Amino acid sequence: MQQRTPTPQTVYIIFDAEISQATAESLLATMATCATNGVKTVCLAMSTSGGDVTQGITLYNALRAMPFELITHNIGNVDSIGNAVFLAGRKRYAARHSTFMFHGVSWNIPQPVALEDKNVREIIASIEREHDRIGTIIKERTQIAAADIPELFREAKTKHATDAVSCGIVDEIRELQVPAGCPVVTLTFKR
Repeated sequence: MQQRTPTPQTVYIIFDAEISQATAESLLATMATCATNGVKTVCLAMSTSGGDVTQGITLYNALRAMPFELITHNIGNVDSIGNAVFLAGRKRYAARHSTFMFHGVSWNIPQPVALEDKNVREIIASIEREHDRIGTIIKERTQIAAADIPELFREAKTKHATDAVSCGIVDEIRELQVPAGCPVVTLTFKR
């Protein structure tokens, strides 16, 4: 009779990538495997330049729904929509030399296009909706005042780890330490 390998209590996942449909799907599949296997705690060590807002919001909502305790750990830079993903953690840590960068949502127009008043208003309304969604997450999950959030978007503010502690983005500054023998999953993507 084969012995079943016990489910690890804690799994470390390293995510160092832009947030896109492919990277979000990979991360969610890995998280789903952890949930299915009954892992108790997942530490998501992340560094990201941000990326697709829709995928970032999807990750935030899905990560918040997982049955395990999620710890997020900034191991480099967490930028743009990556902040929403990072804020999904129940406990949040940052390496001493890590940063968090906030900026407004942009709208990519891939080719020359003639814009009419109606199109411009739709684009602006869409950007404002995304600011509201991201701003609500920041307001709910940090100590940053609602009145200060629009300035984060306008000014492209970068917060260092010590700043992140003082405004509740992270619980404390802590270097990532993976215990010997603990499972580590490194997500890799074509670049």
